[in-house]
Amino acid sequence: MRHLLTPRAILLASALAIAPAAYADTPADTLVVAHTIDDIISLDPAQSFEFSGNDVNQNTYDRLVDFDPLDPDAGFKPSLAESWEVAEDGMSITLKMREGVTFHSGNPVRAEDAAWSLQRAVKLNLTPAFILTQFGFTPENVEEKITFDDTTLTLHMDQPYAPSFVLNCLTANIASIVDKETVLPHVDGEDLGNAWLSTNAAGSGAYTLAAWRANEAVQFTAYDDYWQGAPEMKRVIVRNVAESSAQRLLLEQGDIDVARNLSPTDVDSLRNVEGVTIQDEPRGRILYMGLNQNDEVLSNPAVIEAMKHLVDYEGIADSFLKGMFAPHQTFLPMGYLGVLEDQPWTYDVEKAKALIEEAGLAGSTVTTKVRDLREYTDVAQALQASMAEAGLTLNIEQMTGAQVLDAYRARSVPIFIGEWGPDYSDPNTNAATFAFNPDNSAEAAATGLLAWRNAYAVPDEMNEATQAATLEQDADTRAQMYIDIQKQYQAEAPIVPMFQRIEPTGLRENVQNWFSGRAVTSVMYRQVTKGE
Repeated sequence: MRHLLTPRAILLASALAIAPAAYADTPADTLVVAHTIDDIISLDPAQSFEFSGNDVNQNTYDRLVDFDPLDPDAGFKPSLAESWEVAEDGMSITLKMREGVTFHSGNPVRAEDAAWSLQRAVKLNLTPAFILTQFGFTPENVEEKITFDDTTLTLHMDQPYAPSFVLNCLTANIASIVDKETVLPHVDGEDLGNAWLSTNAAGSGAYTLAAWRANEAVQFTAYDDYWQGAPEMKRVIVRNVAESSAQRLLLEQGDIDVARNLSPTDVDSLRNVEGVTIQDEPRGRILYMGLNQNDEVLSNPAVIEAMKHLVDYEGIADSFLKGMFAPHQTFLPMGYLGVLEDQPWTYDVEKAKALIEEAGLAGSTVTTKVRDLREYTDVAQALQASMAEAGLTLNIEQMTGAQVLDAYRARSVPIFIGEWGPDYSDPNTNAATFAFNPDNSAEAAATGLLAWRNAYAVPDEMNEATQAATLEQDADTRAQMYIDIQKQYQAEAPIVPMFQRIEPTGLRENVQNWFSGRAVTSVMYRQVTKGE
């Protein structure tokens, strides 16, 4: 089961790259995707935490609960678990396994496999393990806390967490169910099969991993016995094409079906090309502005309010960020439970100027240290211009991403402009960093919390509400709790969400049901079809 590209696969991938005339119009049962996939480090679900690795796992593994690519707004649905029951005290959830499902090996998918997969992820304790360990599982106790019998799996938690919180986390790739019997012969020492699974797959997903060549291509083959029906696309080839212009040319020529990394210029160009469509999907990343509360000027409440009116949300979204971001003024992305859709701030320089003058701070100077990415520096320059009109001077210092991040984690960036992406599909993933900071002291060094990085002393009421929302058993009540937190946040917080990232995907017009994963999950291929 070593998944190196076969000579035939290499020939096809190469031919698709260098002989467009011969391969114009890809095969009817094959989907060819151009994407930047050089970020893959490991294909082990217990380790993968990069976008492209998660894309692979999403299609080669199933999870106990998952999203429907044809109805993502419905939230998580039963998958390998056909139902679940929460204990009366809320301290455990028992999931009933679906019968008749098999792994790619032909082995049955059992509750034992599900328990072993989750236990394994906790024991390995690699980067994404926190998604599971936040429920009280540790390498030492996990075999007692995650148990199974013939048909059910039970999670015994350290607190009565909201069922929606737990189940949303089970949609994450780290909760993928692995074929225990296939992996065990490949265990090396204490690695629980990590080395082998880094380049192989042992799942039950809609596709088997046919081949992976790092920085070049991933090839999938349809799993004909898939429990939700065999995919119509019998093969999926994902080619690493780094340049947007190259992806555009390949799409125009019909050498690929999908282009996933297009610049705004190339998107605009493709909108007028016959036979090509552009599909926009909101993703989870929020572009925000953090105002460091250790700064004398930025900690003034009038300046915090003024800064919210110095961002030309619509103008920026319609000009240099066109097609890449949409105005969005709350920390939960669209598509999340409890997202607040209110956009209370408008671009109003005169109002901002009056607030600054009333505070006696006209003529003040502040600094932003911004990563040298065009979208960030363009936003900083737009802000610089509007601040000047309102009576403030903004110094812009451009740095590498690593330099900015180091400074940000040291609380030494007065105005931070950058993005935050959720780690999993539950609202707690963002609430727990934007709206939670129980110890604002420098000694706390809570560098993982955006609130701490901006020296934002989150009010006790908001800290408590954020924690309480993780324990609320009723999903509707929980959603309202997040709406209330976001309203308070909009009213007073010095961290200003501004835009949500949009991913434009270029498609040949015969490609139907494409789903990049929106804000909540990764790309899925099993529902994709190609018409005439």
